[in-house]
Amino acid sequence: MASGGIGLPGALMDTATSPVTHRGAAPEFPPPVSASPSLIVTAIYTLSEAGRKASLLAGGDGRALQRVTLQVPPTRLHLVSVDANGVARLKLQPRFEVAEDQRVIRRDGPPVYDVPPSLDDLFSLAARNHERERDYHSDRARSKDHRREADRERRLRIAEQFLADPAQRAMAHPIPTPTRCFVAGASGRVMFDGATDVGPSRDLPREAYRRFRTDLRLRKEANLTRRAEQLALHEEKTRAVAVWVAERGSDDQRARHAAGLLPVEEVIDALTEDAFAEVADQPRYPLDGAARLQAHLRAATGRANILVATADLQIAGAEATAATAAQWAVIRYLQAALLDASVTLREHRLSWRRELALPALTVYGVLVTRHVGPFIVRREFAAPGR
Repeated sequence: MASGGIGLPGALMDTATSPVTHRGAAPEFPPPVSASPSLIVTAIYTLSEAGRKASLLAGGDGRALQRVTLQVPPTRLHLVSVDANGVARLKLQPRFEVAEDQRVIRRDGPPVYDVPPSLDDLFSLAARNHERERDYHSDRARSKDHRREADRERRLRIAEQFLADPAQRAMAHPIPTPTRCFVAGASGRVMFDGATDVGPSRDLPREAYRRFRTDLRLRKEANLTRRAEQLALHEEKTRAVAVWVAERGSDDQRARHAAGLLPVEEVIDALTEDAFAEVADQPRYPLDGAARLQAHLRAATGRANILVATADLQIAGAEATAATAAQWAVIRYLQAALLDASVTLREHRLSWRRELALPALTVYGVLVTRHVGPFIVRREFAAPGR
């Protein structure tokens, strides 16, 4: 017996199957004896394989989908649904069943019977559907109320935290407005609408918009200040270049400066030479990393055919965390000679891009930085290895 059906054994089989109207010339359910007018409705159900066999034995068409026409008295019209086209159907689908947790769940599709149902079977299922449908919608309404209340409390907590913390901001996209904004929550973004929300949730969009506009104003002011500082620094550098050219530039440099064709890098190079003239005897950091790494790899691997091109040289630089006595001596010498300079020991890790698994080479240098007027000049000197 399938879900929703009631099996009728033995002698009752003819009684159960006789009211069924099959496609073709099968009879309809006889109208009930009543003086009141009745409504002709359609009942749709499905037969299982066993039900299809029983249908054929009873003279039916044996099809899975069955449509029967029956008359429903006025006292049972609550078991009938009428669609927008005026078609009346017995409430057999969707079906409403009670799950193990006592919740009423909805099942779409017509009921399935193992034997052709009787008129009482169809009315009984329609009555159960009618009762359980009310319970189903009541449960959904209660669940919806619970979710709405939980959402209201969650939004209230977010709004109270937002309003109490001046550092919080609404999401920048979409842009906050005085009446609507989005705030990032633990489970995703949450929209607040001043026209529909209540309490602190209603006040949040206006406050979020005020903070957004304040941030824009402060950011614009900071950008204008930074721009003014950059323009002032540029003007100062321009004046410093003009002074250097006038005092120490060659005739050729003066002529190119007057024509606006003197590269500022040329002046910076000259300023750098002057800034480090006191330590001109200190060896510079050599820019021969490719050749040094090539010699290192050949010695480490015994492969004399290794060729390290400049493009294949990978350098990772960082401040050294320890210094040998020889390296410390170089640092102290430069600090003593250039009192206003910043002196830092650097380590450079050289590796071959083609075979990064090969041993790298670490070399050291001492980076010295000085301020010359508005310019910052740097030079790196060689430091002993370890």
